[in-house]
Amino acid sequence: MLDSFVRHELEHTSPRKQVGQSIIYASRLFQWPPRGEPVLCDFGSAEKGDNENTRDAGPDKYRAPEVMLKMRWSYPVDIWNVGAMIWDIYEGKSLFSGQDPDGQGYLTRAHLAEVIALLGPPPAEFIKRGKRSSEFFDDDGKWRDTVPIPTSTDLERLEENLEGKRKEFFIKFMRSMLQWVPENRKTAKELLDDPWLNDRIE
Repeated sequence: MLDSFVRHELEHTSPRKQVGQSIIYASRLFQWPPRGEPVLCDFGSAEKGDNENTRDAGPDKYRAPEVMLKMRWSYPVDIWNVGAMIWDIYEGKSLFSGQDPDGQGYLTRAHLAEVIALLGPPPAEFIKRGKRSSEFFDDDGKWRDTVPIPTSTDLERLEENLEGKRKEFFIKFMRSMLQWVPENRKTAKELLDDPWLNDRIE
């Protein structure tokens, strides 16, 4: 991926301008690498997890439900992010895009609808914790239909690279991270002991 970037830059140099002593270059998109290779990223949206936060954190499509609903959040948002990123890298496609069907780009309502399609509706007690929950759910915890729920889907159907026990264990590994309720997600230490990562599949 980097070799391709350098080659294109040498062949067609990016537009630039000088501002004071600095040269500012126009952005050039990276070509996505083949499945399984790492993707460069940054920490521009990172927040410290030592205290519970309510600010937005993480790239849009990796946002955990508690971030989208403006709940107090901490380290479990990272577990959600890891789950979504593992799927991207291993499957070569994203679980969530958050792209609004009205063509307005990323919107929380579209992202939440995708999560509901994948995981089913969130627990009512969980919804009550969010400052923004009333925008998307009624008093009984039902979706307000601000955008249609995508056709029901599940991880088993979306996963296309594995079979048998390996697929079963991979799906369990993913589900241990992709949980509505942050307290139900595995911790990083628990994930390190997961059979999927340790090739203990029998």
